[in-house]
Amino acid sequence: MNEIDRSRAARAEARTRIEDAAARLFAERGFAGTTIGEIAAEAGLSKPMLYRHFDSKQELHLVLLERHRDELAAAPLRELLHGEGALHTRMEAMYDAWFGHVQTHPYTWRMMFHDTTGDPEVQAFHRELQRRQRATDVALLREVAPDIPEPELEPLGEAIRSSLYGLALWWLERPDTPRAVLVAAMSRLTRGLLPEGAGRQ
Repeated sequence: MNEIDRSRAARAEARTRIEDAAARLFAERGFAGTTIGEIAAEAGLSKPMLYRHFDSKQELHLVLLERHRDELAAAPLRELLHGEGALHTRMEAMYDAWFGHVQTHPYTWRMMFHDTTGDPEVQAFHRELQRRQRATDVALLREVAPDIPEPELEPLGEAIRSSLYGLALWWLERPDTPRAVLVAAMSRLTRGLLPEGAGRQ
């Protein structure tokens, strides 16, 4: 590895340490209760080094939200759209992937599902995150249950979104609950929302 590659690797490693430290502290103490100095200390870096990667605490918070928003969406959709088996089997795999990500990123999801900043830009981001999740759920309902009346799609999309978020927060306070229990509960709820027979395709 040449000097340029080593420098890039070191920069990437430092950025990862900063993001991981910030995710833990934001989740534990909230945005206002966390300082840049605390994040730098948690990451084992100096404040000037942190500022080489992020201009502000707000920018760091938004980067974390964007990164984990994208990660949250990828695996579950892949399981539903490209997995094998009947629809209800793929839906269970989708929920398992979703809750699996929550399980492996508990600090991040406390931050994702609670806006502790009071910052208008971050609040707007949370609203946009919810809107995108709802739109995704509506699109999936159109795909798997085309007989649902159009006026019901957005309310049902919100019901799915809020159920997922609510269960994730509930689980974060009850980590001993097996993931399979949440997957089964969410799958049962979704089958109840779909028209008769849709869950058995």
